[in-house]
Amino acid sequence: MAGNSTLTKAKNAKADEFYTQLSDIEKELKNYRSQFLDSTVLCNCDDPFESNFFKFIS
Repeated sequence: MAGNSTLTKAKNAKADEFYTQLSDIEKELKNYRSQFLDSTVLCNCDDPFESNFFKFIS
């Protein structure tokens, strides 16, 4: 796995929790603002206060 040293280290350390960055969510979801209007959004997450999708939408 040449070039994936960060992922390899995480795999070996069993620290493989990676989260989508809030800035990336903002950049993408701003394109769908009208689709979210008056909608219900279900977030599949264990703790919504750890989810950047939840933080953005709420």
